[in-house]
Amino acid sequence: MIDYRQSGVDIEEGYRAVDKYKAHAKRTQIPGVLNGLGSFAGMFAVPGGMKEPVMVSGTDGVGTKLDIAFAMKKYDTVGIDCVAMSVNDILCTGAKPLYFLDYIACGSLDSSIAADLVKGVADGCVDSDCALLGGETAEMPGFYDKGKYDIAGFGVGIVDKQNIITGEAIKEGDVLIGLSSTGVHSNGFSLVRKLVTDFDTPFNGRKIGEVLLEPTRIYVRPVLSVLEKFREHGGANAVHGMAHITGGGFYENIPRMYADKTLVSVIKKGSWEIPPIFAELERRGADPSRMFNTFNMGIGLVLAVEADKADNIIKSFEEFTVSSNAGLNSTMKAYKIGRVARSGQKVETQEDAVIFE
Repeated sequence: MIDYRQSGVDIEEGYRAVDKYKAHAKRTQIPGVLNGLGSFAGMFAVPGGMKEPVMVSGTDGVGTKLDIAFAMKKYDTVGIDCVAMSVNDILCTGAKPLYFLDYIACGSLDSSIAADLVKGVADGCVDSDCALLGGETAEMPGFYDKGKYDIAGFGVGIVDKQNIITGEAIKEGDVLIGLSSTGVHSNGFSLVRKLVTDFDTPFNGRKIGEVLLEPTRIYVRPVLSVLEKFREHGGANAVHGMAHITGGGFYENIPRMYADKTLVSVIKKGSWEIPPIFAELERRGADPSRMFNTFNMGIGLVLAVEADKADNIIKSFEEFTVSSNAGLNSTMKAYKIGRVARSGQKVETQEDAVIFE
């Protein structure tokens, strides 16, 4: 005779984990949440005040960055990454995140570690002004190595149809604004882990593992503030498109915001501060010619904006960061990093600019 615990699944530890989750989820409750954790499904009331509300969804995980969290025994920040990867994608449409659901899988559940993971998810939800509406914890002995966890999530946002940012308004001459990242964010870690094997190595006054674990910046609050401020009557906005710089770096992600595929990005070299961690990765052997194909290189979100509004938009980002935001966004910077051009257009000073198409 064998029971479930003897097969490797500790139901009581699962109950303890859920009890710990509830306190974190409570911090994220916002108007619209209709029930708490523990139900079979989460319920959220669709906000009113929109002519044609459109639901927007996004899902992602954290990837092999988790291995560094395991090595450092620091589990309370990768949940922020999990939220950020989805809500920043949702944000690129102009939508406001409403709620998030997480999925945690492991071989053997430790309720304290799982609760730390969920704490990070809750922190990310608070910074996104969205609710942690529910989730799932799956214990699968023999499938995951002991001590290893995976975490993924699913976010849902909302936007009035007339305010959706589709990229169709992007035109030649638009200015590209880059918002600073916190570092590597959550992409390229299969390469990072080849280059960095001792995470306790000192780097810039910290352990390099701590630098690599810096959570992905969440851009929701400052960007939604700018969208609201620069929206004209009828839905037209000075922000014409947005790109979240994730896997594939500049080369893969910036072109995704262009509805007109004859448009390209001319990026001005040296127009923003590249965090030192990227130079360190190059020093350790990363191919310099492939850095912009792999990493965000210090820019986590790119906006294509009306040229005559660019300076005021940058000023608004700076004012927002200083006056009304905290946490991960408190040190965010906005840079004028380039412009939108037509494919085949000659770049006047090739040594100072590069075309991403």
